[in-house]
Amino acid sequence: MITERRYDIDWLRTIAIGLLLIYHIAIVFQPWAMFIGFIRSDELMEGLWLPMSMLNVWRIPFLFFVSGMGVYFAIRKRNWKQFLFERCMRILVPFTFGLLAITPLHSFVFQHYYKLPLGYFSHPGHLWFLGNICIYVLIFVPLFFYLKKQKDESSFRKGLSRFMNNPLGPLSVVVFFIMEGVLVKPQVFAAYALTTHGFFLGMLAFLFGFIFVYSGESFWQTLSKWWVLYLVMASALFTLRLTVFQMQTPVYLLSAESHLWILTVLGLGYRYLNKPGAALRYLSQSAYPVYIIHMFALYLGAMIILPLALPVELKFVLIVLFTFLFCFLIYELLIRRVAWLGLLFGLKWKGQDKMMEKLGKKPAVLVVDELN
Repeated sequence: MITERRYDIDWLRTIAIGLLLIYHIAIVFQPWAMFIGFIRSDELMEGLWLPMSMLNVWRIPFLFFVSGMGVYFAIRKRNWKQFLFERCMRILVPFTFGLLAITPLHSFVFQHYYKLPLGYFSHPGHLWFLGNICIYVLIFVPLFFYLKKQKDESSFRKGLSRFMNNPLGPLSVVVFFIMEGVLVKPQVFAAYALTTHGFFLGMLAFLFGFIFVYSGESFWQTLSKWWVLYLVMASALFTLRLTVFQMQTPVYLLSAESHLWILTVLGLGYRYLNKPGAALRYLSQSAYPVYIIHMFALYLGAMIILPLALPVELKFVLIVLFTFLFCFLIYELLIRRVAWLGLLFGLKWKGQDKMMEKLGKKPAVLVVDELN
Protein backbone atom coordinates (compact mmCIF):
# COMPACT_ATOMS: atom_id res chain seq x y z
CA MET A 1 0.00 0.00 0.00
CA ILE A 2 1.17 3.53 -0.79
CA THR A 3 1.52 5.39 2.51
CA GLU A 4 3.90 8.26 1.84
CA ARG A 5 2.82 11.72 0.82
CA ARG A 6 2.80 12.10 -2.94
CA TYR A 7 4.19 15.53 -3.70
CA ASP A 8 4.25 14.82 -7.43
CA ILE A 9 0.45 14.59 -7.53
CA ASP A 10 0.23 17.91 -5.68
CA TRP A 11 2.63 19.47 -8.19
CA LEU A 12 0.86 18.04 -11.22
CA ARG A 13 -2.53 19.22 -10.01
CA THR A 14 -1.14 22.72 -9.39
CA ILE A 15 0.57 22.85 -12.79
CA ALA A 16 -2.58 21.56 -14.52
CA ILE A 17 -4.64 24.37 -12.99
CA GLY A 18 -2.05 26.90 -14.11
CA LEU A 19 -2.23 25.52 -17.65
CA LEU A 20 -6.02 25.66 -17.45
CA LEU A 21 -5.87 29.40 -16.72
CA ILE A 22 -3.51 30.05 -19.63
CA TYR A 23 -5.63 27.88 -21.93
CA HIS A 24 -8.74 29.88 -21.07
CA ILE A 25 -6.89 33.15 -21.67
CA ALA A 26 -5.75 31.90 -25.08
CA ILE A 27 -9.39 31.32 -26.02
CA VAL A 28 -9.91 35.11 -25.88
CA PHE A 29 -7.64 35.40 -28.93
CA GLN A 30 -9.38 32.73 -31.02
CA PRO A 31 -12.07 33.51 -33.65
CA TRP A 32 -14.62 31.20 -32.00
CA ALA A 33 -14.32 32.64 -28.48
CA MET A 34 -17.78 34.24 -28.40
CA PHE A 35 -19.45 31.01 -29.46
CA ILE A 36 -18.58 29.53 -26.06
CA GLY A 37 -19.28 32.70 -24.08
CA PHE A 38 -15.80 34.24 -23.89
CA ILE A 39 -14.89 37.87 -24.53
CA ARG A 40 -13.08 37.93 -27.87
CA SER A 41 -10.18 40.10 -28.92
CA ASP A 42 -10.54 41.97 -32.23
CA GLU A 43 -6.92 41.03 -32.94
CA LEU A 44 -6.39 37.28 -33.00
CA MET A 45 -3.49 34.96 -32.23
CA GLU A 46 -4.52 31.83 -34.08
CA GLY A 47 -0.96 30.49 -33.76
CA LEU A 48 -1.81 29.72 -30.12
CA TRP A 49 -4.16 27.02 -31.34
CA LEU A 50 -1.29 24.59 -32.02
CA PRO A 51 -0.26 24.17 -28.34
CA MET A 52 -3.90 24.55 -27.29
CA SER A 53 -4.94 21.68 -29.52
CA MET A 54 -2.30 19.45 -27.96
CA LEU A 55 -3.56 20.30 -24.46
CA ASN A 56 -7.28 20.18 -25.08
CA VAL A 57 -7.58 16.41 -25.49
CA TRP A 58 -6.09 15.59 -22.08
CA ARG A 59 -6.15 18.61 -19.74
CA ILE A 60 -9.63 18.01 -18.28
CA PRO A 61 -9.47 14.17 -18.21
CA PHE A 62 -6.14 14.55 -16.40
CA LEU A 63 -7.77 16.60 -13.62
CA PHE A 64 -10.42 13.92 -13.19
CA PHE A 65 -7.68 11.27 -12.94
CA VAL A 66 -5.94 13.32 -10.25
CA SER A 67 -9.21 13.80 -8.38
CA GLY A 68 -9.78 10.06 -8.30
CA MET A 69 -6.23 9.54 -7.08
CA GLY A 70 -6.82 12.09 -4.34
CA VAL A 71 -9.87 10.18 -3.12
CA TYR A 72 -7.69 7.09 -2.56
CA PHE A 73 -5.48 9.04 -0.18
CA ALA A 74 -8.42 10.79 1.48
CA ILE A 75 -10.23 7.58 2.50
CA ARG A 76 -7.26 5.68 3.88
CA LYS A 77 -7.87 6.89 7.45
CA ARG A 78 -11.47 8.01 7.18
CA ASN A 79 -14.75 6.19 7.54
CA TRP A 80 -17.48 6.80 4.99
CA LYS A 81 -19.25 9.41 7.16
CA GLN A 82 -16.07 11.42 7.62
CA PHE A 83 -15.24 11.19 3.96
CA LEU A 84 -18.68 12.31 2.75
CA PHE A 85 -18.76 15.17 5.24
CA GLU A 86 -15.30 16.34 4.16
CA ARG A 87 -16.22 16.07 0.47
CA CYS A 88 -19.42 18.01 1.11
CA MET A 89 -17.50 20.86 2.75
CA ARG A 90 -14.76 20.80 0.13
CA ILE A 91 -16.86 20.33 -3.01
CA LEU A 92 -20.58 20.90 -2.50
CA VAL A 93 -20.28 24.12 -0.47
CA PRO A 94 -17.89 25.84 -2.96
CA PHE A 95 -19.95 24.55 -5.88
CA THR A 96 -23.17 25.99 -4.46
CA PHE A 97 -21.50 29.27 -3.49
CA GLY A 98 -19.83 29.54 -6.88
CA LEU A 99 -23.09 28.79 -8.66
CA LEU A 100 -24.83 31.69 -6.87
CA ALA A 101 -22.07 34.23 -6.36
CA ILE A 102 -19.02 33.63 -8.59
CA THR A 103 -20.06 32.50 -12.07
CA PRO A 104 -22.66 35.30 -12.48
CA LEU A 105 -19.83 37.83 -12.03
CA HIS A 106 -18.07 37.03 -15.27
CA SER A 107 -21.45 36.97 -17.01
CA PHE A 108 -21.99 40.54 -15.83
CA VAL A 109 -18.56 41.55 -17.17
CA PHE A 110 -19.35 39.91 -20.53
CA GLN A 111 -22.70 41.70 -20.73
CA HIS A 112 -21.14 45.03 -19.78
CA TYR A 113 -18.29 44.66 -22.30
CA TYR A 114 -20.68 44.00 -25.18
CA LYS A 115 -23.25 46.53 -23.92
CA LEU A 116 -25.91 43.88 -23.45
CA PRO A 117 -28.83 44.21 -21.02
CA LEU A 118 -27.65 43.06 -17.61
CA GLY A 119 -29.34 39.88 -16.52
CA TYR A 120 -28.74 37.52 -13.62
CA PHE A 121 -28.95 33.78 -13.85
CA SER A 122 -27.28 31.05 -11.85
CA HIS A 123 -25.25 28.59 -13.88
CA PRO A 124 -22.25 26.38 -13.09
CA GLY A 125 -19.96 27.87 -15.76
CA HIS A 126 -16.46 26.49 -15.32
CA LEU A 127 -17.53 24.97 -11.98
CA TRP A 128 -19.34 22.17 -13.84
CA PHE A 129 -16.25 20.17 -12.95
CA LEU A 130 -17.15 20.30 -9.26
CA GLY A 131 -20.72 19.24 -9.96
CA ASN A 132 -19.46 16.18 -11.81
CA ILE A 133 -17.12 15.29 -8.96
CA CYS A 134 -20.00 15.46 -6.47
CA ILE A 135 -21.91 12.91 -8.53
CA TYR A 136 -18.90 10.63 -9.03
CA VAL A 137 -18.22 10.57 -5.28
CA LEU A 138 -21.79 9.46 -4.57
CA ILE A 139 -21.66 6.81 -7.31
CA PHE A 140 -18.32 5.27 -6.35
CA VAL A 141 -18.08 5.67 -2.58
CA PRO A 142 -19.49 2.16 -1.90
CA LEU A 143 -17.00 0.60 -4.35
CA PHE A 144 -14.05 2.59 -3.01
CA PHE A 145 -14.72 1.66 0.61
CA TYR A 146 -15.26 -1.96 -0.38
CA LEU A 147 -11.85 -1.96 -2.09
CA LYS A 148 -10.34 -0.21 0.92
CA LYS A 149 -11.33 -3.18 3.09
CA GLN A 150 -9.43 -5.61 0.87
CA LYS A 151 -6.06 -6.49 2.30
CA ASP A 152 -2.84 -5.80 0.39
CA GLU A 153 -2.35 -9.52 -0.15
CA SER A 154 -5.84 -10.10 -1.56
CA SER A 155 -5.87 -11.94 -4.88
CA PHE A 156 -7.55 -9.02 -6.68
CA ARG A 157 -5.04 -6.46 -5.49
CA LYS A 158 -2.05 -8.69 -6.13
CA GLY A 159 -3.33 -9.52 -9.60
CA LEU A 160 -3.95 -5.84 -10.36
CA SER A 161 -0.44 -4.99 -9.19
CA ARG A 162 1.07 -7.65 -11.45
CA PHE A 163 -1.02 -6.44 -14.38
CA MET A 164 0.25 -2.89 -13.92
CA ASN A 165 3.83 -4.11 -13.80
CA ASN A 166 4.24 -3.94 -17.59
CA PRO A 167 3.70 -1.07 -20.06
CA LEU A 168 0.52 -2.62 -21.45
CA GLY A 169 -1.15 -2.56 -18.03
CA PRO A 170 -1.71 1.22 -17.70
CA LEU A 171 -2.16 1.46 -21.47
CA SER A 172 -4.92 -1.16 -21.64
CA VAL A 173 -7.34 1.10 -19.79
CA VAL A 174 -7.63 3.18 -22.96
CA VAL A 175 -10.08 0.55 -24.26
CA PHE A 176 -12.75 1.91 -21.90
CA PHE A 177 -12.17 5.48 -23.09
CA ILE A 178 -12.33 4.41 -26.72
CA MET A 179 -15.61 2.62 -26.02
CA GLU A 180 -16.99 5.78 -24.41
CA GLY A 181 -16.07 7.88 -27.43
CA VAL A 182 -17.46 5.37 -29.94
CA LEU A 183 -20.74 4.95 -28.04
CA VAL A 184 -21.36 8.61 -27.14
CA LYS A 185 -20.06 10.01 -30.45
CA PRO A 186 -19.14 13.53 -29.28
CA GLN A 187 -19.28 16.17 -32.02
CA VAL A 188 -16.24 17.85 -30.44
CA PHE A 189 -13.98 15.64 -28.35
CA ALA A 190 -12.72 18.52 -26.18
CA ALA A 191 -16.25 19.78 -25.39
CA TYR A 192 -16.37 18.43 -21.83
CA ALA A 193 -18.46 21.03 -20.00
CA LEU A 194 -22.07 19.96 -19.36
CA THR A 195 -22.01 17.30 -22.09
CA THR A 196 -22.80 13.58 -21.98
CA HIS A 197 -19.32 12.92 -23.32
CA GLY A 198 -17.68 15.03 -20.61
CA PHE A 199 -19.71 13.32 -17.89
CA PHE A 200 -18.85 9.74 -18.85
CA LEU A 201 -15.26 10.51 -19.80
CA GLY A 202 -14.77 12.24 -16.45
CA MET A 203 -16.40 9.34 -14.61
CA LEU A 204 -14.04 6.83 -16.22
CA ALA A 205 -10.99 9.00 -15.48
CA PHE A 206 -12.10 9.48 -11.86
CA LEU A 207 -12.60 5.74 -11.39
CA PHE A 208 -9.31 4.70 -12.99
CA GLY A 209 -7.40 7.44 -11.17
CA PHE A 210 -8.43 5.67 -7.97
CA ILE A 211 -7.71 2.21 -9.39
CA PHE A 212 -4.25 3.21 -10.60
CA VAL A 213 -3.14 4.34 -7.13
CA TYR A 214 -4.94 1.42 -5.49
CA SER A 215 -2.93 -1.01 -7.64
CA GLY A 216 0.23 -0.06 -5.75
CA GLU A 217 3.79 0.91 -6.50
CA SER A 218 4.07 -1.24 -9.62
CA PHE A 219 1.90 1.21 -11.56
CA TRP A 220 4.21 4.12 -10.77
CA GLN A 221 7.34 2.12 -11.45
CA THR A 222 5.96 1.20 -14.87
CA LEU A 223 5.21 4.84 -15.72
CA SER A 224 8.65 5.89 -14.50
CA LYS A 225 10.30 3.29 -16.71
CA TRP A 226 8.17 3.62 -19.83
CA TRP A 227 7.16 7.30 -19.96
CA VAL A 228 9.40 7.89 -23.00
CA LEU A 229 7.51 5.22 -24.95
CA TYR A 230 4.18 6.81 -24.00
CA LEU A 231 5.53 10.24 -25.00
CA VAL A 232 6.67 9.01 -28.41
CA MET A 233 3.31 7.37 -29.05
CA ALA A 234 1.36 10.45 -27.94
CA SER A 235 3.54 12.73 -30.07
CA ALA A 236 3.05 10.45 -33.09
CA LEU A 237 -0.72 10.55 -32.70
CA PHE A 238 -0.67 14.34 -32.30
CA THR A 239 1.45 14.68 -35.44
CA LEU A 240 -0.98 12.40 -37.26
CA ARG A 241 -3.85 14.58 -36.06
CA LEU A 242 -2.22 17.72 -37.43
CA THR A 243 -0.94 16.40 -40.74
CA VAL A 244 -3.05 13.50 -41.99
CA PHE A 245 -6.43 14.21 -40.41
CA GLN A 246 -6.22 18.02 -40.41
CA MET A 247 -7.68 18.05 -36.87
CA GLN A 248 -10.63 15.85 -37.94
CA THR A 249 -9.26 12.82 -36.13
CA PRO A 250 -11.45 9.77 -35.40
CA VAL A 251 -12.59 9.65 -31.78
CA TYR A 252 -10.79 6.38 -31.04
CA LEU A 253 -7.43 7.96 -31.94
CA LEU A 254 -8.22 11.05 -29.86
CA SER A 255 -9.03 8.81 -26.89
CA ALA A 256 -5.74 6.96 -27.32
CA GLU A 257 -3.75 10.19 -27.67
CA SER A 258 -5.41 11.66 -24.59
CA HIS A 259 -4.59 8.60 -22.47
CA LEU A 260 -0.98 8.49 -23.66
CA TRP A 261 -0.39 12.16 -22.77
CA ILE A 262 -1.82 11.53 -19.32
CA LEU A 263 0.40 8.49 -18.70
CA THR A 264 3.40 10.51 -19.89
CA VAL A 265 2.68 13.40 -17.53
CA LEU A 266 2.06 11.09 -14.57
CA GLY A 267 5.31 9.25 -15.28
CA LEU A 268 7.32 12.45 -15.54
CA GLY A 269 5.77 13.77 -12.36
CA TYR A 270 6.54 10.62 -10.41
CA ARG A 271 10.11 10.63 -11.68
CA TYR A 272 10.98 14.29 -11.18
CA LEU A 273 8.41 16.14 -9.05
CA ASN A 274 7.98 14.07 -5.90
CA LYS A 275 9.65 16.75 -3.77
CA PRO A 276 8.24 18.90 -0.95
CA GLY A 277 8.76 22.61 -0.48
CA ALA A 278 7.26 25.84 0.82
CA ALA A 279 6.20 26.87 -2.69
CA LEU A 280 4.28 23.64 -3.15
CA ARG A 281 2.51 24.01 0.19
CA TYR A 282 1.33 27.50 -0.70
CA LEU A 283 0.39 26.76 -4.31
CA SER A 284 -1.38 23.53 -3.44
CA GLN A 285 -3.61 25.28 -0.92
CA SER A 286 -4.29 28.27 -3.16
CA ALA A 287 -4.97 26.30 -6.36
CA TYR A 288 -8.56 25.47 -5.51
CA PRO A 289 -9.69 29.06 -4.72
CA VAL A 290 -7.74 30.35 -7.73
CA TYR A 291 -9.54 27.87 -9.96
CA ILE A 292 -12.92 29.03 -8.63
CA ILE A 293 -12.35 32.76 -9.21
CA HIS A 294 -10.12 32.73 -12.28
CA MET A 295 -12.84 33.24 -14.89
CA PHE A 296 -14.01 36.47 -13.27
CA ALA A 297 -10.40 37.68 -13.13
CA LEU A 298 -9.85 36.70 -16.77
CA TYR A 299 -12.96 38.53 -18.02
CA LEU A 300 -12.13 41.58 -15.94
CA GLY A 301 -8.58 41.63 -17.30
CA ALA A 302 -9.83 41.23 -20.87
CA MET A 303 -12.29 44.11 -20.41
CA ILE A 304 -9.54 46.42 -19.15
CA ILE A 305 -6.65 45.40 -21.43
CA LEU A 306 -8.19 44.55 -24.81
CA PRO A 307 -9.23 48.18 -25.64
CA LEU A 308 -5.65 49.42 -25.08
CA ALA A 309 -3.55 50.39 -28.10
CA LEU A 310 -0.94 47.67 -27.60
CA PRO A 311 0.45 44.80 -29.70
CA VAL A 312 -1.77 41.76 -29.43
CA GLU A 313 1.08 39.63 -28.05
CA LEU A 314 1.56 42.12 -25.22
CA LYS A 315 -2.18 42.08 -24.50
CA PHE A 316 -2.03 38.30 -24.11
CA VAL A 317 0.89 38.54 -21.69
CA LEU A 318 -0.78 41.31 -19.70
CA ILE A 319 -4.04 39.39 -19.36
CA VAL A 320 -2.09 36.35 -18.15
CA LEU A 321 -0.28 38.48 -15.55
CA PHE A 322 -3.46 40.28 -14.52
CA THR A 323 -5.41 37.03 -14.08
CA PHE A 324 -2.78 35.33 -11.94
CA LEU A 325 -2.03 38.44 -9.89
CA PHE A 326 -5.70 39.23 -9.28
CA CYS A 327 -6.48 35.65 -8.23
CA PHE A 328 -3.56 35.40 -5.82
CA LEU A 329 -4.27 38.81 -4.30
CA ILE A 330 -7.89 37.84 -3.64
CA TYR A 331 -6.70 34.56 -2.16
CA GLU A 332 -3.96 36.11 -0.02
CA LEU A 333 -5.83 39.19 1.24
CA LEU A 334 -9.35 37.80 1.62
CA ILE A 335 -9.94 34.07 1.18
CA ARG A 336 -6.94 32.95 3.21
CA ARG A 337 -7.50 35.44 6.04
CA VAL A 338 -11.28 35.59 6.42
CA ALA A 339 -12.42 32.32 7.97
CA TRP A 340 -15.96 32.21 6.58
CA LEU A 341 -14.68 33.04 3.08
CA GLY A 342 -12.18 30.22 3.29
CA LEU A 343 -15.01 27.84 4.17
CA LEU A 344 -16.98 28.96 1.10
CA PHE A 345 -13.94 28.28 -1.08
CA GLY A 346 -13.33 24.79 0.31
CA LEU A 347 -10.50 25.54 2.73
CA LYS A 348 -10.24 23.79 6.07
CA TRP A 349 -12.18 25.57 8.83
CA LYS A 350 -11.57 25.87 12.55
CA GLY A 351 -14.14 23.38 13.82
CA GLN A 352 -13.55 20.76 11.16
CA ASP A 353 -11.37 18.48 13.25
CA LYS A 354 -13.91 18.34 16.08
CA MET A 355 -16.70 17.57 13.67
CA MET A 356 -14.63 14.83 12.07
CA GLU A 357 -13.95 13.32 15.49
CA LYS A 358 -17.68 13.17 16.16
CA LEU A 359 -18.20 11.31 12.91
CA GLY A 360 -15.59 8.67 13.61
CA LYS A 361 -12.03 8.22 14.65
CA LYS A 362 -9.38 10.90 14.80
CA PRO A 363 -9.30 12.77 11.47
CA ALA A 364 -6.47 12.12 9.05
CA VAL A 365 -4.43 14.81 7.39
CA LEU A 366 -5.10 14.96 3.67
CA VAL A 367 -2.26 13.29 1.84
CA VAL A 368 -3.21 14.96 -1.42
CA ASP A 369 -5.24 18.18 -1.59
CA GLU A 370 -6.81 17.20 -4.84
CA LEU A 371 -8.94 19.51 -7.01
CA ASN A 372 -12.34 18.16 -6.02
